[in-house]
Amino acid sequence: MTSNPFFERSTLPYQLPPFAEIGEEHYLPAFERGMAEQLTEITAITATDEEPTFGNTVVALERSGALLTRVSNVFFNIASSDFTPGTEAIEAELSPRLAAHRDAIHLNADLFARIESLYRRRADLDLDAEELRLVEQYHLRFVRAGAGLDAAGQARLRELNTEIAAATTEFGQNNVTARNAATVIVTNVEELAGLSPAEVTAAAENARSAGHEGAWALSLQNVSNQPVLAELADRDLRHRVMAASLGRGLPENGNLAVRIAALRAERAALLGYPDHAAYAVADQTARTPEAVEEMLGRLVPPAVANAEREATELAAAMRADGTDDELRSWDWQFWSQRVRAERFSLDAEALRPYFELERVLRDGVFFAAEQVYGITLRERTDLVGYHPEVRVFEVFDADGSALGLFLGDFFARPSKYGGAWMNELVSQSRLLETQPVVVNNLNIVKPPAGEPALLTWDNVRTLFHEFGHALHGLFSDVRHPFFAGTEVPRDFVEFPSQVNEVWMVRPEMLANYARHIETGEPMPAELVERMTAAQRFGEGFRTVEYLGATLLDWAWHRVPDAEALAGADAAAFEAEALRKAGLAIEAIPPRYRTGYFAHIFAGGYAAGYYSYIWSEVLDADTVDWFDDGAASIREKGAAFRRELLAKGGSVDPLAAFEAFRGRAPEIEPLLARRGLI
Repeated sequence: MTSNPFFERSTLPYQLPPFAEIGEEHYLPAFERGMAEQLTEITAITATDEEPTFGNTVVALERSGALLTRVSNVFFNIASSDFTPGTEAIEAELSPRLAAHRDAIHLNADLFARIESLYRRRADLDLDAEELRLVEQYHLRFVRAGAGLDAAGQARLRELNTEIAAATTEFGQNNVTARNAATVIVTNVEELAGLSPAEVTAAAENARSAGHEGAWALSLQNVSNQPVLAELADRDLRHRVMAASLGRGLPENGNLAVRIAALRAERAALLGYPDHAAYAVADQTARTPEAVEEMLGRLVPPAVANAEREATELAAAMRADGTDDELRSWDWQFWSQRVRAERFSLDAEALRPYFELERVLRDGVFFAAEQVYGITLRERTDLVGYHPEVRVFEVFDADGSALGLFLGDFFARPSKYGGAWMNELVSQSRLLETQPVVVNNLNIVKPPAGEPALLTWDNVRTLFHEFGHALHGLFSDVRHPFFAGTEVPRDFVEFPSQVNEVWMVRPEMLANYARHIETGEPMPAELVERMTAAQRFGEGFRTVEYLGATLLDWAWHRVPDAEALAGADAAAFEAEALRKAGLAIEAIPPRYRTGYFAHIFAGGYAAGYYSYIWSEVLDADTVDWFDDGAASIREKGAAFRRELLAKGGSVDPLAAFEAFRGRAPEIEPLLARRGLI
């Protein structure tokens, strides 16, 4: 193929990929040429007789693989947000080949010798702080990738990486298939009591598009506790929904999980670590498994006690209503909603008209970013995304200078993975003279044509959260692409996004976006107060649900070797892991069960799901700093952007936090926020 939109840099603003020109037939040739080009560039680095220098080795590495980066950034966003049978087939073929390609670079002895030489001489090279850190981080990456192994060890490592890549890709694709197959079909509309008329209409449209004319379809999200469980009055239907949710992915993905965990354990041992968890955290801010376990150990007992108090209240409400049965997992959200409504006079459905998507986006998320950081966003209808629903916004700094592009892909569809995430289509780099192009993907239920998209409070939180990741990418100000944007340790990456959630409840922000869709009236102050108070009810459940998933991830990746998982059954392993963690609570299943835990078996969070609450320690501490009144919000925002968001991975994140905060992070603000003290 001689003509391919990936072969040259895009001429569109900010190098936005030319989506209108890209077809599935372009991906594989671009990947193949991109891998070949990068290997040629690596050969040029190692073939020279010149002594290794920062420029001819590290900078050359940073410049290599431009075509491969372009096609990878586009393809892997498409593969999760708008996949087709064609892209699934390409991904299945590519994943092991890309793993082999990475090994061909990281296990290149001549290349590692040059990096090793620079690393040994780094104190004498007259490097600035970012350059010095780049040398150190490249050396660490190559060592952790097996560059120091002997020939036999490297050969086995290549095999393991290829097998893991293929298995994790299969897990992710199975997960989407299982989620779609688990859609609950309802044939009697009376069973949908509790849903709003708009939700019933959307369920009917969902069923029609799936070939179930005259029925209603409740699609699942990629979590255990489905949001619809809070609304459905029919207990039998709630049971069906929960059973469909918890049963996904078994036995196929359960068997894959066992295999992936065993392969990771063998790889960790080969690289000199006691288990995959130890390998995973060694280059994170946590550093050691013991540090993670100490933090989690402090949280489990008070979280369980809090959840038990909540369960007692919910069970009493059930009995008072005439339900003579135990509180089950499919009851918890429904009765939580009822207790909240009674105790706080709060009807969750009555909140929705105050949270219309367009208003929340422009007058909430974007407005907050303007108030805190001075940036503005303007929609570019002349630029197109990868799907008709994708919207493109140009981002401007406070002085009017152009920062980059933000793409928003907000609605759920069968061709999109569940959950929410941020990707970078173009990363910022002064070396490469690129500005950021970032995308947020969410899974908001799309309303019927002509109807407004009314959000839940959780949807609002997700919008603010994911835009926090987007800001991390947009504010990047580094020279080298290695450090750009969200290229930070996994247990730090959630910190900026979680901080951004605070603006959703700040009175000045909430008053600007929480306005009734019909009257335009702001949400009454007393309703805001009741909503804020109601938020605190259920923290026990939410913390236990999260910790269940975290410690399940941890258990899968603390196994010492592949033999420890020989003949293991995924469901039995999961049950024992939760029991040992003190979280075997039937009424509170973990946020993700093994069969659909895509974060760890198809994503980058293996032995890293703890990072959400690890980052929340920093987040809660930072929110206290924002609220201390010592300076204006704009002044605080400027400091937060300058000292943390702009630096990406170019500094040690925890050291940067301590310098910014003036001390080490403290856990007490988090414990107070979650009602654990």
